[in-house]
Amino acid sequence: MGLSSEAINKLQNAFDDACADRDKGLPGVVGIAVGRDGKELFAHAAGKRGFGSEESMSLDSVFWIASCTKMITGLACMQLVEQGKLSLDDVAQTEKLCPELKDLQVLQPDGKLIAKKGGITLRMLLTHTSGFGYTFFHDRLRDQSKPIGYDEFSGHLIDLIQPLVHQPGEGWQYGVGIDFAGFCVERVTGMSLNQYFQKNIFKPLGLDNISMFPNMQMKERLAYMNSRAPDGQLSPRDHLLHRPLVVQSQDDISSCVNSGGAGCFAKPREYCQILATLLNDGRSPITGAQILQKATVDAMFQNQIAQFPNFGRQGIAAAKPDLTNAIPDLYPGKNQGWGLTFMISDGPTGRSNSTAHWAGLPNLFWWCDREKGVAGIIASQVLPFADAKVLGLWVDFESGVYSGLS
Repeated sequence: MGLSSEAINKLQNAFDDACADRDKGLPGVVGIAVGRDGKELFAHAAGKRGFGSEESMSLDSVFWIASCTKMITGLACMQLVEQGKLSLDDVAQTEKLCPELKDLQVLQPDGKLIAKKGGITLRMLLTHTSGFGYTFFHDRLRDQSKPIGYDEFSGHLIDLIQPLVHQPGEGWQYGVGIDFAGFCVERVTGMSLNQYFQKNIFKPLGLDNISMFPNMQMKERLAYMNSRAPDGQLSPRDHLLHRPLVVQSQDDISSCVNSGGAGCFAKPREYCQILATLLNDGRSPITGAQILQKATVDAMFQNQIAQFPNFGRQGIAAAKPDLTNAIPDLYPGKNQGWGLTFMISDGPTGRSNSTAHWAGLPNLFWWCDREKGVAGIIASQVLPFADAKVLGLWVDFESGVYSGLS
């Protein structure tokens, strides 16, 4: 399987054109697509390292991948489920590993807090049905935390211990639950989440440029963070996930939350090797390492929330407009589901009905189509989320890959 030269040229031009306007286009972007054999079907970097930079974006550039981390945390959890060390549906185990969950309160529409009625399971954490939210996606949760507020990217545990926005298991709300799934991994293994990832996922897959605490070489290739004003004008901004980039001593690193929900930095082409491993039923097509059994991968790609068929259409608010635009529908697919850490949906690009996909806050979007054997990621560093120009390029990218396959 490969892409025609015509398709590759067309896609390269689309990426370059998206970055042509230095003020209101994209500052810089990387697109990678891979097949089931792990070979790259398409790899292109366009634009600059960031707004105002004269340094070209590169295929070796490192991005904060934010919520693209969630899928990796799901792999870690499911490895431990396979080993019998974690259970998806054992409330007692989950709340023993994470005692912070036991006494959480539930935020009501009138702003009052009431006790939660039931326990939280690992499956709820992985499927966003535990009741956790994000303050930047939820007006009431944002307002409840005034005047101090919650900063989910501070690196401090206290910022993640938030009220629930619905009773456990009674709805779907995108939030910090997968951070607590990551804490389950840490506390059952005695390793930091980053250490666990390195030993059990990244090293077996031969990946050297994914980490929650980038080394100096990675930081030297870090793409700049950018902001877009309502009129479309770009400007530079400080990095949102600041603390992991400045910690130096081991004590500083040890005290910083390893965010299973948003903590990784990565080269996009290395992230695609994780996607290729999912395409290949849990075995790396490059190194041969089996990090998950096929049955486990199958389970991750099954809809876990059939009781909430319209979860994606309930809308996400622009509660913090510097971080996100409003999102009326998570994806324009006819059939929407949620697997173990990612969305599952068909769509208008040519993807199959069971395609997994998700995103990262600074406008990164990945997809993984096991049926058709193709996956990819488009990576930028632009805030707020749901940037129209990145979304448009993602649709063109994914569509161009499918139409160009031979």
